[in-house]
Amino acid sequence: MAALASLPPLPPQFKSIQHHLRTAQEHDKRDPVVAYYCRLYAMQTGMKIDSKTPECRKFLSKLMDQLEALKKQLGDNEAITQEIVGSAHLENYALKMFLYADNEDRAGRFHKNMIKSFYTASLLIDVITVFGELTDENVKHRKYARWKATYIHNCLKNGETPQAGPVGIEEDNDVEGNEDAGATSLPTQPPQPSSSGYDPSNMPSSGFTGIQIPPGAHAPANTPAEVPHSTGVTSNTIQPTPQTISAIDPALFNIVSQGDIRLTPEDFARAQKYCKYAGSALQYEDVSTAVQNLQKALKLLTTGRE
Repeated sequence: MAALASLPPLPPQFKSIQHHLRTAQEHDKRDPVVAYYCRLYAMQTGMKIDSKTPECRKFLSKLMDQLEALKKQLGDNEAITQEIVGSAHLENYALKMFLYADNEDRAGRFHKNMIKSFYTASLLIDVITVFGELTDENVKHRKYARWKATYIHNCLKNGETPQAGPVGIEEDNDVEGNEDAGATSLPTQPPQPSSSGYDPSNMPSSGFTGIQIPPGAHAPANTPAEVPHSTGVTSNTIQPTPQTISAIDPALFNIVSQGDIRLTPEDFARAQKYCKYAGSALQYEDVSTAVQNLQKALKLLTTGRE
């Protein structure tokens, strides 16, 4: 993908979207669709914050140029031209990143890459709002991921051992309101594979350049990591772990749509969304999620119920 024109310095008013823009830059090569929607979220949010002062107008204008350039480069990509595909793509990607971090956390493996994955997942759930309101499940995932990222980072910084899993979070703990404090304290760059330990003094300052996520860092444990061509790795190729595929409900094979079932436009839209989710899941070789979503679509179309 061709390089995008650089942005001017970020106005102080737009501090709340700096991490979304950084995430966009990190994904320009890894996943341009994710990069596009991160910038779109930043653009929409920035317009609401301040679209009148000269420095903000200049920044938003340059950001709009990046969006238009990206849209041209992505051409007929369905995830850009069809909102329902884009929403499924982004939600699946955010969930993959969340599950990777959650798996590491529950296994007691605490490291900067896991912290970053938790926080980035929360940012991507923010971005999903460009398609409309979040589901209750996504709201809970975002709050938990943001809290976990801040909690584990602070524990490691203070030389303490974090508690694994969903321990210690309080329902009235305003993680969302404390987003800025948590975000500024997080590492902006995950460690290289050869690094060991956690050294808060090596955390780089924030900025929009030179940030990379190691290939496969976003993936859950059952997804094969990518091997970059520049590493010279010619053997010991990483193989995916066998997946546990959800059992198909035998009753679905015997269901015949009844003549008195009337599906609403909303039913068709939901069924289409399940199918798109399944297609997006298959891009990550996630058979279990694909099967679950296809089952939901089939049940909805044949019974009128979910």
